[in-house]
Amino acid sequence: MANQYFVFRQIPEVDTEFTVENETAVHHIFTVMRAERGEKLQFAFDEGKVGIVEVVDPVNHTVKLVDSAVNPTELPVHVTVAVGFPKGDKLDFITEKSTELGASEIWAAPFQWSVAKWDSKKLAKKQEKLEKIARGAAEQSRRQLIPSVSLFDKLSELTDTFSEFDHVLIAYEESAKAGERSILGQTLASMTTGQRILIIFGPEGGISANEIELFERNGGQKIGLGPRIMRAETAPLYALSAISTYFELLK
Repeated sequence: MANQYFVFRQIPEVDTEFTVENETAVHHIFTVMRAERGEKLQFAFDEGKVGIVEVVDPVNHTVKLVDSAVNPTELPVHVTVAVGFPKGDKLDFITEKSTELGASEIWAAPFQWSVAKWDSKKLAKKQEKLEKIARGAAEQSRRQLIPSVSLFDKLSELTDTFSEFDHVLIAYEESAKAGERSILGQTLASMTTGQRILIIFGPEGGISANEIELFERNGGQKIGLGPRIMRAETAPLYALSAISTYFELLK
């Protein structure tokens, strides 16, 4: 199966030759992978369009679009994952796996019980790293779009976005302990194609009562994710897997 690369340009007409100009794509295709004349590659173009190209001239980075009919890989709903800043490199892991599982956006913010403390300079470097991870994971998993990554300085920047979503859910440990298991399923059953859902997950220390109150005051709804208590880096993947299963395998 052909490797996929994001080339950040409009898709041309079939049989059109064009030059690959994105430096990252050029380096990976022609230097790292040493693509040869006649080799088939899968390109992801702007607006989530995907096509198969054939290498025409590897020296001048020229290719030709030979097919634009590629099966869609994006979830029918837009899922944003928001997490409290976790320890170490867990956010790297969350970003990579959330991309593979279909998240549209990956956000992180400082929660009351976050151990990790990042200033603006560190946030900028971290976001740049995470964007590269998301791009690589999107190419590997043949996504049509690269999830956007946002790291917030303040928790209020997260709550300010709530009105942009059709549903805001809060994965809350106490709800899971109390046996709440129905709201996620009910929410997914009510959603239609193109709607947006935000799911919030706490850091290792969890979500404080004050934060729950803030989230609920802004329209969030607490949910449980089954009977088991999961780690900060596991819960987002559980939720995304459930959403993918519901929309892509069961409907």
